[in-house]
Amino acid sequence: MTENTPYQQLTRTFQRLSRFSHLAAIAGWDMFAMMPPGGSVARGEALAELGVLQHQILTDKKVGQWLQEARQQDLNDVEQANLREMQRQYDQAALLPESLVEAKSLAGSRCEHAWRSQRPANDWTGFADNLREVVRLSRQEAQIRADARGGSRYDALLDIFEPDMTSARLDSLFADLKSWLPSLLSQAVEKQAKQTLIAPQGPFPIAEQRELGLQAMRILGFDFDGGRLDISAHPFCGGVPQDVRITTRYNENDLLSALFGVIHETGHARYEQNLPRPWVDQPVGLARSTAIHESQSLFFEMQLGRSERFLNRLLPAVRERFGDRPAFSQDNFVAWNQQVKPGFIRVDADEVSYPAHVILRYEIERALIDGEIEVDDIPSLWDEKMQHWLGLSTTGNYRDGCMQDIHWTDGGFGYFPSYTLGAMYAAQLMAAARRALPTLDRDIEEGDFSALFDWLRQNIWQHGSRFTTSQLIQQATGEDLNSRYFREHLTTRYL
Repeated sequence: MTENTPYQQLTRTFQRLSRFSHLAAIAGWDMFAMMPPGGSVARGEALAELGVLQHQILTDKKVGQWLQEARQQDLNDVEQANLREMQRQYDQAALLPESLVEAKSLAGSRCEHAWRSQRPANDWTGFADNLREVVRLSRQEAQIRADARGGSRYDALLDIFEPDMTSARLDSLFADLKSWLPSLLSQAVEKQAKQTLIAPQGPFPIAEQRELGLQAMRILGFDFDGGRLDISAHPFCGGVPQDVRITTRYNENDLLSALFGVIHETGHARYEQNLPRPWVDQPVGLARSTAIHESQSLFFEMQLGRSERFLNRLLPAVRERFGDRPAFSQDNFVAWNQQVKPGFIRVDADEVSYPAHVILRYEIERALIDGEIEVDDIPSLWDEKMQHWLGLSTTGNYRDGCMQDIHWTDGGFGYFPSYTLGAMYAAQLMAAARRALPTLDRDIEEGDFSALFDWLRQNIWQHGSRFTTSQLIQQATGEDLNSRYFREHLTTRYL
């Protein structure tokens, strides 16, 4: 194949875009983790400018022409998949005017930066003022996308994060969850009420918590030559496959929140670090979807990290740093980390009550984008749904209610369902891994995760976006997404 074919022109263009995305990712990580407050406005403007430049490159008429012409070329299966993903990126971007891309980026930067101080201050009024502009622009984007593809405004944004997913399918999946999850949740709480647990008592020095997190990352195979751990207001995994940046937040009175936040983000990081390097600067080399990404973080945090066998392997490292105290007896440590206790904060939620947090957010953000509610309606709806699902009231408690997440600050509407979809995928993947690896439980008990990680690498990580989400999960597990594995996992572990 000569170097000037339409497909080769495209690969060079997307390689250039990948390099700009690299810079945007590191600048974004720095904005959340390192940048002094006074740099916020300038950084937001710089990232908006970079976003406009990327948009201009991607939506150039030549790119559209090359995409049409490349379809006539004799491409292998990986190149065809890459062309499919190129077309998807082009179609997504070409719909939007530059002015909207820039305006949304700037509004998101302003809202996120202000949220960092508004949330601790419980300042809903100030936050709502910024959020209204983000919602206004997100609705504009959603309408443009919906007009082009059909369907609802919310479905148009959902498709950005989870290709081919619709709210109709989510409603069906979540209706199944609603039919059995409340009963399972109440049964688990009732069963555990008979336990007498000893709470780990702080303070737990942040320096020691950090070292424990780093040790957990090493146990889980994180490559420190291509990544690092830092602090931010909201835990996240950023950067690029060659330079993955994960963050957590610490509380000297809560050892386990930061630790399992690190384990969660390490799952994201291992996925990124094992994406196919030969395709690293092409769309086919990117992670498949946000739900598949969340499946990897929840696989690490919940399927593996909260399992009795893994907790027993982790316990000596905890005792080494914080002493051999009653709370760190083997039975108490396992039971404490498998505790089902409905609470206000999503990122700290146990895996039984977690879907309630996601369904709540999904229902609110869908109604918000589709114009059925306004920003001022969010707090009361949040309180109503929290009381319905978890028996907790957030009246007046905005910081632990509708202001706790970062996602809406920059217009990330449509992302939240990925968490529960990811939990379902994770349970299905673990069931498949157990079938393929008969000695898996013994390996985990002995601290040998090599076969498990090799299985994930072969079935998920190395494929990037070569396959659709449905194809990927069918090849890995033998069937499309099936929520029964999630139900079986929760029932086995908690009942």
